[in-house]
Amino acid sequence: MTTTADETSTPPGYSDTKEAQLKRLRRIEGQVRGIARMVENDTYCIDVLTQVSAATRALQAVSLGLLEEHVAHCVVDAARESDEAAAVKVDEVVAAVTRLVRS
Repeated sequence: MTTTADETSTPPGYSDTKEAQLKRLRRIEGQVRGIARMVENDTYCIDVLTQVSAATRALQAVSLGLLEEHVAHCVVDAARESDEAAAVKVDEVVAAVTRLVRS
């Protein structure tokens, strides 16, 4: 994970919901361990795929929540700072959305 200089001096946009995000991620972690057990136990393919789909949707929900918080906090703060700072943050958001759409 990389951070830039300004990211280390400012708390992330999700800092207010950090515990909730961690709780969701731990739940997803449990889902993924369950999927691994299903494969170890030779569970029917479609049943495994159903659980993979559920875990994927859960990760997408976390991603969208983080994206929303980034825009609401980091991008808005940058826009208040300067047009140049806002442009950098908007470019970051576009790149992040592009990665999310491709995944």
